[in-house]
Amino acid sequence: MHTSVYKPTQGRLVRQLTALAIWVIVLLGCYRMYISLRGGVPSMPWAGWAAPLALAAAGCWFGFRVVNWPRFADFLIAVEAEMKKVTWPSKDELVRASIVVIATIIILAVTLFLFDVVWQWLFAAIGVTTS
Repeated sequence: MHTSVYKPTQGRLVRQLTALAIWVIVLLGCYRMYISLRGGVPSMPWAGWAAPLALAAAGCWFGFRVVNWPRFADFLIAVEAEMKKVTWPSKDELVRASIVVIATIIILAVTLFLFDVVWQWLFAAIGVTTS
Protein backbone atom coordinates (compact mmCIF):
# COMPACT_ATOMS: atom_id res chain seq x y z
CA MET A 1 0.00 0.00 0.00
CA HIS A 2 2.93 2.39 -0.30
CA THR A 3 2.92 5.26 -2.72
CA SER A 4 6.65 5.45 -3.35
CA VAL A 5 7.99 5.28 -6.89
CA TYR A 6 10.46 2.46 -7.54
CA LYS A 7 13.65 3.76 -9.24
CA PRO A 8 12.00 7.08 -10.17
CA THR A 9 14.69 8.24 -12.60
CA GLN A 10 14.82 5.07 -14.70
CA GLY A 11 12.43 4.00 -17.43
CA ARG A 12 10.09 6.93 -16.87
CA LEU A 13 8.61 7.14 -20.36
CA VAL A 14 7.76 3.45 -20.73
CA ARG A 15 6.38 3.26 -17.21
CA GLN A 16 4.25 6.37 -17.67
CA LEU A 17 2.87 5.11 -20.98
CA THR A 18 2.13 1.69 -19.46
CA ALA A 19 0.30 3.27 -16.53
CA LEU A 20 -1.60 5.53 -18.93
CA ALA A 21 -2.65 2.54 -21.05
CA ILE A 22 -3.89 0.68 -17.94
CA TRP A 23 -5.79 3.77 -16.77
CA VAL A 24 -7.44 4.27 -20.17
CA ILE A 25 -8.57 0.63 -20.27
CA VAL A 26 -9.91 0.80 -16.71
CA LEU A 27 -11.69 4.12 -17.25
CA LEU A 28 -13.27 2.96 -20.52
CA GLY A 29 -14.51 -0.18 -18.77
CA CYS A 30 -15.88 1.88 -15.88
CA TYR A 31 -17.61 4.25 -18.29
CA ARG A 32 -19.21 1.29 -20.05
CA MET A 33 -20.28 -0.07 -16.66
CA TYR A 34 -21.77 3.32 -15.75
CA ILE A 35 -23.74 3.39 -19.01
CA SER A 36 -25.11 -0.11 -18.47
CA LEU A 37 -25.99 0.45 -14.77
CA ARG A 38 -27.57 3.87 -15.23
CA GLY A 39 -31.15 3.64 -13.97
CA GLY A 40 -30.89 -0.14 -13.60
CA VAL A 41 -31.50 -0.55 -9.84
CA PRO A 42 -34.48 1.55 -8.64
CA SER A 43 -33.96 0.72 -4.94
CA MET A 44 -30.29 1.84 -5.05
CA PRO A 45 -29.99 4.81 -7.45
CA TRP A 46 -26.47 5.54 -6.21
CA ALA A 47 -25.22 2.12 -7.40
CA GLY A 48 -25.21 3.36 -10.99
CA TRP A 49 -22.32 5.73 -10.28
CA ALA A 50 -20.80 4.39 -7.03
CA ALA A 51 -19.71 1.00 -8.35
CA PRO A 52 -17.98 2.38 -11.48
CA LEU A 53 -16.38 5.13 -9.41
CA ALA A 54 -15.04 2.65 -6.84
CA LEU A 55 -13.79 0.36 -9.62
CA ALA A 56 -12.13 3.32 -11.38
CA ALA A 57 -10.34 4.32 -8.19
CA ALA A 58 -9.17 0.74 -7.59
CA GLY A 59 -8.07 0.39 -11.23
CA CYS A 60 -6.11 3.63 -11.19
CA TRP A 61 -4.42 2.60 -7.95
CA PHE A 62 -3.60 -0.78 -9.53
CA GLY A 63 -2.12 0.94 -12.61
CA PHE A 64 0.15 3.03 -10.43
CA ARG A 65 1.20 0.12 -8.24
CA VAL A 66 1.89 -2.34 -11.05
CA VAL A 67 4.36 -0.03 -12.82
CA ASN A 68 6.17 0.40 -9.49
CA TRP A 69 6.23 -3.30 -8.64
CA PRO A 70 9.99 -4.02 -8.65
CA ARG A 71 9.98 -7.01 -11.03
CA PHE A 72 7.67 -5.36 -13.56
CA ALA A 73 9.38 -1.97 -13.21
CA ASP A 74 12.77 -3.56 -13.86
CA PHE A 75 11.31 -5.21 -16.97
CA LEU A 76 9.97 -1.86 -18.23
CA ILE A 77 13.31 -0.18 -17.46
CA ALA A 78 15.06 -2.89 -19.52
CA VAL A 79 12.55 -2.40 -22.35
CA GLU A 80 13.29 1.32 -22.50
CA ALA A 81 17.03 0.64 -22.45
CA GLU A 82 16.69 -1.82 -25.35
CA MET A 83 14.52 0.59 -27.32
CA LYS A 84 17.26 3.19 -27.09
CA LYS A 85 19.64 0.71 -28.75
CA VAL A 86 17.37 0.18 -31.76
CA THR A 87 18.54 1.58 -35.08
CA TRP A 88 15.46 3.12 -36.63
CA PRO A 89 15.20 3.24 -40.44
CA SER A 90 15.24 6.49 -42.38
CA LYS A 91 12.06 7.69 -44.06
CA ASP A 92 13.22 6.54 -47.50
CA GLU A 93 14.16 3.09 -46.22
CA LEU A 94 10.80 2.83 -44.44
CA VAL A 95 8.89 3.74 -47.62
CA ARG A 96 10.85 1.20 -49.69
CA ALA A 97 10.32 -1.56 -47.16
CA SER A 98 6.60 -0.74 -46.93
CA ILE A 99 6.26 -0.89 -50.71
CA VAL A 100 7.96 -4.30 -50.78
CA VAL A 101 5.63 -5.64 -48.07
CA ILE A 102 2.49 -4.27 -49.73
CA ALA A 103 3.53 -5.59 -53.16
CA THR A 104 4.26 -9.02 -51.69
CA ILE A 105 0.85 -9.13 -50.01
CA ILE A 106 -0.89 -8.16 -53.26
CA ILE A 107 1.03 -10.78 -55.26
CA LEU A 108 0.20 -13.48 -52.69
CA ALA A 109 -3.48 -12.46 -52.63
CA VAL A 110 -3.74 -12.63 -56.43
CA THR A 111 -1.90 -15.96 -56.50
CA LEU A 112 -4.20 -17.48 -53.86
CA PHE A 113 -7.25 -16.14 -55.72
CA LEU A 114 -6.08 -17.73 -58.96
CA PHE A 115 -5.38 -21.06 -57.24
CA ASP A 116 -8.88 -20.92 -55.75
CA VAL A 117 -10.49 -20.20 -59.14
CA VAL A 118 -8.52 -22.98 -60.85
CA TRP A 119 -9.38 -25.55 -58.17
CA GLN A 120 -13.06 -24.56 -58.22
CA TRP A 121 -13.15 -24.92 -62.01
CA LEU A 122 -11.32 -28.27 -61.85
CA PHE A 123 -13.60 -29.70 -59.16
CA ALA A 124 -16.69 -28.47 -61.01
CA ALA A 125 -15.39 -30.01 -64.27
CA ILE A 126 -14.87 -33.46 -62.75
CA GLY A 127 -18.17 -33.32 -60.84
CA VAL A 128 -16.93 -33.05 -57.26
CA THR A 129 -18.81 -29.78 -56.64
CA THR A 130 -21.87 -28.29 -58.30
CA SER A 131 -20.83 -24.68 -58.86
